[in-house]
Amino acid sequence: MTPLFSIITVTYNAAETLPVTLASVSEQTCRLFEYIVMDGVSTDETLRLVNDAAIPESRVFSSPDNGLYDAMNKALGEAKGDYVLFLNAGDTFHSHDTLARFAEAIMDNDYPGIVYGQTDIVDVDRHKLCPRHLQAPETLTLQSFANGMVVCHQAFCALRKLTGEFDTRYRFSADYDWCINCLQRSRRNVYIPEVVIDYLNEGTTTRNRRKSLMERFRIMCHYYGTLPTVLRHLKFIPRFIRQSRKERVSKSI
Repeated sequence: MTPLFSIITVTYNAAETLPVTLASVSEQTCRLFEYIVMDGVSTDETLRLVNDAAIPESRVFSSPDNGLYDAMNKALGEAKGDYVLFLNAGDTFHSHDTLARFAEAIMDNDYPGIVYGQTDIVDVDRHKLCPRHLQAPETLTLQSFANGMVVCHQAFCALRKLTGEFDTRYRFSADYDWCINCLQRSRRNVYIPEVVIDYLNEGTTTRNRRKSLMERFRIMCHYYGTLPTVLRHLKFIPRFIRQSRKERVSKSI
């Protein structure tokens, strides 16, 4: 039987952050999924943790790769589900029935192209820091992403047949480019009006924010035009200042 979801976690020496992700997948009430762990030949306890979790729906691969997005492409090549969801090590579904909510939205809306929801930012102790600074809109269109990555990649569930590969020329923001490509192909997008993902604050993109933002700017210029992108970024300045202040406050707590 073809699974409804392919949940994908890419790992490399992720033993410190992976356990909560494994537990989150294992505890889902909806079991219409396969769980693909694509590992980059970890040298820590990552693979042992995956094996010990003993998730019946899991398939584990471990081989060298050329970075995060190359590994994601390898995982997509293995995916058999109707929909794909990426869940990084350290990120979790918001509740035990989150996947069931995705399944309900899909079946009630006759298999739309994209199903998405909101995201909370959490610390390593799973304490909520704040909602994600960009909130997912109730109506999602291709133009929505001209304002940035308004839906967190982990909260963006895409119909597999719409998805292409990640563009590995981008080291930190290929997920933004990938989501735009999915939106170009999607005819209907369905909003789940609740938090669906808890996102760990310190990820690869977070640690490389400046480089990530520069890549996103290039991607925006490609899809939405250079002049409109420059003018739009002038409007982003107050938003950037507000977000920087929030981050300083959260770090001081």
